[in-house]
Amino acid sequence: MDPKLERRERYKISRRIPTRWRDNDVYHHINNVIYYEFFDTVINGYLVEAGGLDFSGGESVGFAVETHCQFLQPISFPEEVDACLRVDKLGNSSVRYEIGIFKAGEVEPAAVGYFVHVFVDRLTRQPVRISGRMREALAALLV
Repeated sequence: MDPKLERRERYKISRRIPTRWRDNDVYHHINNVIYYEFFDTVINGYLVEAGGLDFSGGESVGFAVETHCQFLQPISFPEEVDACLRVDKLGNSSVRYEIGIFKAGEVEPAAVGYFVHVFVDRLTRQPVRISGRMREALAALLV
């Protein structure tokens, strides 16, 4: 992923997220850890809505095993962001998402990153195959 080439239209879906007053840090822009909340929101929102993820009672859960974020321009409260999502790699038990964080309505990202989930059995914590509705939802975002 080359951040200079990233544009909104390269992502499959987006979710509008309002920033909050408390998201600003002492430098008057959104603190770096909040970007990972944006990542979680767009990914897990999609998994629940399109993939049927039941994070409280399902047989499998997705564990974050690797994340990365590159910051390109600051965002400040009260701006809204569009967290945009696509799938870069879909394996048997893992998925690598790519995320672009855009100021609402802008075409160039404020941040780009990736997030890797490994799906595991809720009880044994052993990797399990991504199948059914979840696989279909993830495959729909594959680029």
